[in-house]
Amino acid sequence: MHTGSKTAWNYFKTAMLMAALTAVLILLGGLIGGSTGLIIMVVIAVVFNFAMYWGSGPMALKMSRAVEVTPDQAPELHAMVDRLSARAGIPKPGVYVTPDQQANAFACGRNPAHASVAVTQGIQNALSMRELEGVMAHEIAHIKNRDILIASVAAMAAGAISAVANWLQFSLIFGGGDDEGGLGLIGTLAAMIIAPIAAVMIQMAISRGREYEADRTGAQLMGEAEPLASALEKLQAGAERIPMDPNPATAQMYIVNPFTAFHGRGITKMFSTHPPMDERVRRLRELDGVVAVPAREALA
Repeated sequence: MHTGSKTAWNYFKTAMLMAALTAVLILLGGLIGGSTGLIIMVVIAVVFNFAMYWGSGPMALKMSRAVEVTPDQAPELHAMVDRLSARAGIPKPGVYVTPDQQANAFACGRNPAHASVAVTQGIQNALSMRELEGVMAHEIAHIKNRDILIASVAAMAAGAISAVANWLQFSLIFGGGDDEGGLGLIGTLAAMIIAPIAAVMIQMAISRGREYEADRTGAQLMGEAEPLASALEKLQAGAERIPMDPNPATAQMYIVNPFTAFHGRGITKMFSTHPPMDERVRRLRELDGVVAVPAREALA
């Protein structure tokens, strides 16, 4: 798909996510507070949609406890991002590190001019420099392909809905079960069920295909696919060994599902926001010999 068409499609999907979040918030307001709750939630939804578009990237970084690092603090990481962003023809994104020991990484922001890449502390010791550059190429590819906006907005939207569900549970436990306005206890219970389901559906709205495309574009940026393929195998194995406790709303942003140890088998695969790792690795290794051309030419 042409870059312009991709951008338009991603903006459309982002608008649909915002519309879905608005509908969920208004529904929750009506169930809990009747007409008054409905009006309040309409106002909140409008304000929140504006905040999601402009602040989703910084919010994702905050939820992940990411801290920006300078070229002096992380010279090799900055050098990789410099090279790759130049090859991709995009502005250099901000470079962040999270305190997590599981090896992982993600990109976020609303567009290439307002983007960031983040790696965990654990990834810097788990991979060779070439493998780490393959991971950075994958994240830069997400920025180049302009699918970071929808991922960032989805993370913030899912986080908001989860917060509403937690608030509902708290209010029910501590005396929110009267019949004033809306549907009272029944409405609260219904909303508690609807909210987490809506959060899951928003997470699932992120196409698994964006990961395949970022793998392919990342391999083109590198000029070979093997470093990223090898890195993905190590990251998958590490995610199964080392637990990670990120905000669930941000899980779909990571290059490898941080909850692999808990969501890698059985029916939970149906709800995974990441495609099967063995298929990602297989496709990458099929690319070698095809992408081994100068990155600039491959991306033209």
